[in-house]
Amino acid sequence: MFKIANAWSWDFWLVRDDGSYHLFFLQASRALHDPDRRHYRAGIGHAVSADLHRWTQIDDALVHDDRPAFDDIATWTGSVVRRPDGVWCMFYTGVGSDDDGLVQRIGLATSADLTTWTRHQAGAVLQADPRWYECLGESAWPNEAWRDPWVFADPAGDGWHMLLTARANHGPADDRGVIGHARSADLVHWETQPPLTAPGSGFGQLEVPQVEIVDGRPVLLFSCLQPELSAARRANDETGGIWAVTGDSLLGPFDTTKAQRVTDESLYAGRIVKDPHDQWQLLAFHNTDADGRFVGGLSDPMPVSLADGTLQTSTTTAAAPC
Repeated sequence: MFKIANAWSWDFWLVRDDGSYHLFFLQASRALHDPDRRHYRAGIGHAVSADLHRWTQIDDALVHDDRPAFDDIATWTGSVVRRPDGVWCMFYTGVGSDDDGLVQRIGLATSADLTTWTRHQAGAVLQADPRWYECLGESAWPNEAWRDPWVFADPAGDGWHMLLTARANHGPADDRGVIGHARSADLVHWETQPPLTAPGSGFGQLEVPQVEIVDGRPVLLFSCLQPELSAARRANDETGGIWAVTGDSLLGPFDTTKAQRVTDESLYAGRIVKDPHDQWQLLAFHNTDADGRFVGGLSDPMPVSLADGTLQTSTTTAAAPC
């Protein structure tokens, strides 16, 4: 387990380079006393490991920008990819003071070595498109959800894709959660696309999305806690955690009505990554303890595989096929 003595840490993303794993994670000082205050104080920390078990914390990667900027309050969850010229690109979520931190936008920073990061000078590279996505004030939802960018190369070589935590602009307010989608040819200029999933699947939001090919099948991983499930799911006594569903390709279609829980709510914001032995492992942050108190910190790796179309770890039992 990776845990910082003087800071809370939670959402994270990983990239592997030259035999080392680089962990980027959200963090905020424990001097805030109340962990619920951490979100609007978040910066991006950095640690490295050779085996996903033992981590060494190094210099922080990114903090909020100077005012005025789209990310002058906090920097949130993202992902890292490498351009063909060898430059690393970090896509991250920013919230700013101009809209009291309620509108989320996507930022870009670049690095030659995964250690020193430089912001894209033009500001945010992407924000929610009202043609398909809910914007602030269009429902009772408290913010404009457009965050957690997961970027990957098009499997056919046609540019890049970005998946996002987003909300559709129609349907019941507690049931609009979708996986947003955008495309780019150069990792700088992005065009918003319709969502990859449909609203009405019982999720107010699908956080921290990731897609990978596991045992030959495309898998979408996301997270949702019980308070953000739809009223219908909550009335059925469902609880939240990390969820997964298989699809036909890395771009779906994904039927999130068939998503199955991979973990309970004690673990959250899961990511899967191949270990040095080429085995898929699930990592997550420790969300709450037995008394419901926030914990923080990164879990140890948990082996993960597909069984009858369902993503399973050593911490779960089999669920119905997706």
